[in-house]
Amino acid sequence: MAQKATIYKAHINVADMDRHVYLDVPHTVACHPSETHQRLMLRLLAWALNADENLTFTKGMSSTDEPDLWTKSLSDEIELWIDLGLPDEKRIRKASNRAKKVIIFAYGNNAATAWWQQNKSKITQSDNISVIYVNDETLSQLESILARTMQIQLTIESEQAWLTSGETSITITPEWWHR
Repeated sequence: MAQKATIYKAHINVADMDRHVYLDVPHTVACHPSETHQRLMLRLLAWALNADENLTFTKGMSSTDEPDLWTKSLSDEIELWIDLGLPDEKRIRKASNRAKKVIIFAYGNNAATAWWQQNKSKITQSDNISVIYVNDETLSQLESILARTMQIQLTIESEQAWLTSGETSITITPEWWHR
């Protein structure tokens, strides 16, 4: 019998001073049995760092045709495509051709560095692809706040983020490998 996804509820309050975005949004997200807790928390962080009323979680790991998060226009065009991990060249090209803007959240210290060296020249040729690297230490800190029900506050100012949940505060400085 197949394992079922675990459901988490995250109420995220975002104050993004850089983009002048202020949102307070409840999310219900499913953690696929093959998804790690760190990856789940990275999905929530990716949403918070790009907070928008129209940014939605997709089928994610359950679908190869969709990113982890996206924003679609009223005419069903993909405005923003957000992938987590280390996508292959074919997927990167597909995302770049289908979306106006693509953001890849790369993670996994050693693997991410090797992936970046392998894909850097092709990614930097595209104007619509950005890569943000999230190190293992930050992922561990994010995992430490995981609970079935979470209250998360994220403040962004001068490209630095402060995430608070309960008594835990985490400083996050996204490392841009390509903008």
